[in-house]
Amino acid sequence: MPGVIPNQQIETMIAEGTIAADPAIIPQQIQPASLDLRLGHTAYRVRASFLAGHGEKVEDRLAEFEMHRVDLTNGAVLEKGCVYVVPLMESLNLPKGIAATANAKSSTGRLDLLTRLITDGGTEFDRVAAGYAGPLYAEICPRSFSVLVRPGMRLNQMRFTEGDAMLDDAELRALHAQTPLVDGRAVIDDGLRFSVDLRPEGTTLVGYRAKPHTGVIDLDRVGQYDPSEYWEEVHSDNGQIILDPGAFYILVSREAVTIPPDHAAEMAPYLAMVGEFRVHYAGFFDPGFGHAEAGGAGSRGVLEVRCHEAPFVLEDGQIVGRLVYERMIETPTQLYGAGIASNYQGQGLKLSKHFKAI
Repeated sequence: MPGVIPNQQIETMIAEGTIAADPAIIPQQIQPASLDLRLGHTAYRVRASFLAGHGEKVEDRLAEFEMHRVDLTNGAVLEKGCVYVVPLMESLNLPKGIAATANAKSSTGRLDLLTRLITDGGTEFDRVAAGYAGPLYAEICPRSFSVLVRPGMRLNQMRFTEGDAMLDDAELRALHAQTPLVDGRAVIDDGLRFSVDLRPEGTTLVGYRAKPHTGVIDLDRVGQYDPSEYWEEVHSDNGQIILDPGAFYILVSREAVTIPPDHAAEMAPYLAMVGEFRVHYAGFFDPGFGHAEAGGAGSRGVLEVRCHEAPFVLEDGQIVGRLVYERMIETPTQLYGAGIASNYQGQGLKLSKHFKAI
């Protein structure tokens, strides 16, 4: 049966050499439906973002675009506004029937740290063709904050699929009838649509906006940073806010989302014609997110929003994105939030794990 490959089968792929790494993969990298990828020891500062292209190797294109190299061994700062390419510790030797997709991890996206996967011969970011054999690279562009990184840090994750795992709208309606996917009415049209919450109960605080001039964030420091030094609170007493071009916001969905244990989901952008803004950087939801069985009943979707071109009025309840659900080949033996380190189970409006609780 087609579907997303669960953690127990990822472990088998590692044991068989389909997924290789130097040094060896550690258990903490394996998530319910994905594998965390680790930074290597060198970052290449490049003139511009690029894809390898058909028949080309990333290594050869680096020689074309490289400006200088940064040794990450003892930690190094990746500066805001610059583009870097970092070889990853993992590599692949996929069979013909298995493809892969990458996403930034949740904490990465909430720092406005644009992280995308590139491969030899690749013509798309974050997409690995079925049967790919070769190295993996992360393109990293800090957008709001400069960050301190080290080898082994995990900024993005990869999931593996066999065949077409995506549910169509009829299958999604059937799944919602069996296991409610949101609290309240489900709007299903090319995926499960979700909206922004700008009238939260008991407060006018609706989100956070990244400050333009801040200090460096060490990605190994959890719960250490004062939010007020990096973020401005965004308040609304009328259910609307105006997004400023180029600014980065953390907002939250009105809907509490559920991902059943035998499914995964990806946050996909809504139609560009409804407004010139982007609503996700880290868009993957593991099996069990928001599910009562995994201790996550009531988990909202945190929205990482960047406005383009012109100021835009965002209003409470406005649809801003959609969740595309995918079936698992089999139920994972571990679920998000159930006995593993999951920072965002049961979340509402929440900054990345690096900041002190508000």
